[in-house]
Amino acid sequence: MMFKDYIAVVTGASRGIGYATAKALAAEGAHVIAIARTVGSLEDLDDDIKANGRGEATLVPLDITDYDALDRLGSIIAEKYGKLDILVGNAATLGDITPISHLKPKVWQQLIDINVSANYRLIRSLDPLLRASNNGRAVFLGSSNIVRDPRPFWGGYAVSKAALECLVKTYAKEIEISNLRVNILNPGALRTAMRARAAPGEDANTLDTPADLMPLLLKLCSPVFNDNGKIADYQMWKKDKNNFFF
Repeated sequence: MMFKDYIAVVTGASRGIGYATAKALAAEGAHVIAIARTVGSLEDLDDDIKANGRGEATLVPLDITDYDALDRLGSIIAEKYGKLDILVGNAATLGDITPISHLKPKVWQQLIDINVSANYRLIRSLDPLLRASNNGRAVFLGSSNIVRDPRPFWGGYAVSKAALECLVKTYAKEIEISNLRVNILNPGALRTAMRARAAPGEDANTLDTPADLMPLLLKLCSPVFNDNGKIADYQMWKKDKNNFFF
């Protein structure tokens, strides 16, 4: 198994890409620390992992904007495991699809808190543990298409993802001389609840599922994957398994 005895943290693990990621890492032998707000969905994830008979899960029901809890999480992982091998920063919010001038300040702040600040706090809390691993890997879910080609009414989401991209690329440069590798994964349109909300008239059956994304995501988490500070694009990877970076 690729990740036997690895410790992995996955945020937004109760559904969609996060749920699929936690299952996939556990199937490869990892102990997954699954973070999400929804207790019932986390319990469903735990049942799926146990049914597969590989890996384990520790369920952590918390709001990703509870930054003090994220600090405590780092301390608990340090005390129990002394390291962290994989971090997948997946939790995100779409906000409202509306003109920037109509975007409510509360929604704007939620976009920044969840999509940007929570990932900064994860980095701050977990960086020493990732560096303590022989092959630490951090992957953050981006949305590079909308960052490079802004669309009307998507401004709040696009700005938050642009900030995340800059945050992660800066972090990647700061850890270049360590064993840690940090990258961004652009999944594109997948069959998720967020996509359904963003494009309600779209035929979901025409989209790939989060499970389809897992081979690429696991590749980025692999100890033999040594690229750093890159943006991996799922749609490009589907066409060319050797050339999939922006």
